[in-house]
Amino acid sequence: MKSYLVLDFSVRDLPEFQTYVASIPAFIEKHGGKYIVRGAKPTVMEGDWAPDYMVILEFPSSEAAKAFLDDSDAQALFAVRHRSTISKLVLVEGCT
Repeated sequence: MKSYLVLDFSVRDLPEFQTYVASIPAFIEKHGGKYIVRGAKPTVMEGDWAPDYMVILEFPSSEAAKAFLDDSDAQALFAVRHRSTISKLVLVEGCT
């Protein structure tokens, strides 16, 4: 079943974040993922959720998404994202 990583983030250090943006797509593809939404500025339609930017990644399964997050070669890049942004990340499964 397809699964999605949904990232809500604000950039604190743009030059550092750009190193993440330039390198992370290879790791997403390595695990069968693809961008559905890439750094879009959302329009709030209801409630008080007010993310600055959103990314939605689609993976063939939750196992593939978790493998992406656990990839030892990508950990340094995730550390860059953690330092250069304030972010929230959730994993959700799609409908069959």
